[in-house]
Amino acid sequence: MAEVANPRSAPQRLPQEALLLAADVGGTHARVGLLSRRPDGASPVTVLRYQRYACAEWPSLAAVLQHFVTCLDVPAAIDQCVVASAGYVLDDAIVNDNLAWPVSIRDIRQSLALDQLAVINDFEAVAWATQFLTDADTLPVIQTSAPPQQGPVLVMGPGTGLGSAVLLPGQPHATVLATEAGQIALAPGNEREIEILRLFARERSHVSFEYALSGPGLRNLYRAICTLRDVPAVLREPNAITHAALMRSDPSAVEALEVFCGLLGSFAADLVLLYGARGGVFLAGGILPQIRQALLASSFRERFFNKGVMRPFLQQVPVRLMEHGQHGVIGAAGLAIAGHVVAG
Repeated sequence: MAEVANPRSAPQRLPQEALLLAADVGGTHARVGLLSRRPDGASPVTVLRYQRYACAEWPSLAAVLQHFVTCLDVPAAIDQCVVASAGYVLDDAIVNDNLAWPVSIRDIRQSLALDQLAVINDFEAVAWATQFLTDADTLPVIQTSAPPQQGPVLVMGPGTGLGSAVLLPGQPHATVLATEAGQIALAPGNEREIEILRLFARERSHVSFEYALSGPGLRNLYRAICTLRDVPAVLREPNAITHAALMRSDPSAVEALEVFCGLLGSFAADLVLLYGARGGVFLAGGILPQIRQALLASSFRERFFNKGVMRPFLQQVPVRLMEHGQHGVIGAAGLAIAGHVVAG
């Protein structure tokens, strides 16, 4: 029986000719790719096959990976896999309440007959991939007149949860710091947010930023605002709330999205200050591309700058929006090829 990866074992660099299976697993979608090393060095990997799966339509991650390998003509010689997922590894399982199903590392290794399987943080993978982005791959949210700064780069974004990681430049390779910053206690920035936090605090002893800044978090904000407005919360799904806010057909949805964007700007700035991320911010996740225009028109920018004496520093930090797309599998494979993941 194959053993679960030992976090104390030495990282293994994949051979140059190796093909690698990589999966980027979120609460809504699992993105799977077959990748190889790119010889020209512009990016560490080439995506040979890629498929996105709706998690709700599959019984397990092992079933998703088995389908990918079987149906997309993946070579039988694949014996290494890296899975990028939110949460953390405990014994045989990836622990994350936002995933569609329990994830057993042992089941994946056995079903695919893998020699090596590594599990890393999903935003750790996305952060690694930002090294290879061009301006065409991103959209500006906050532009600066200052020349590009060298320093840590923050990657964060709301989806089913709230992920974040920090890319630390270095030679011969950068290093990525995976974080659980989304679990930091929610800090309100105005009277309305204090009222919302009071309602949240009646429901749970710890109110995190993720409780407001995620798909479920937008629903929580909408529900709280409906309570404060003394109107029924008629919308149930985050997509419906987003649509109503963009169409301006529901005043509570409009306010919920405005509060969401303001909190996001404030939290992003807090993380920039915490990690000294003068190299910039990349906003990722599944929600933000849908609301880009609302984000640009919101209080995000002012809340990002509104950090007292640190305002001049933050005004020199660019913020860009990236489509999540294939970047998670590219980053996961790139980390493995560079020898930055532990596989067992």
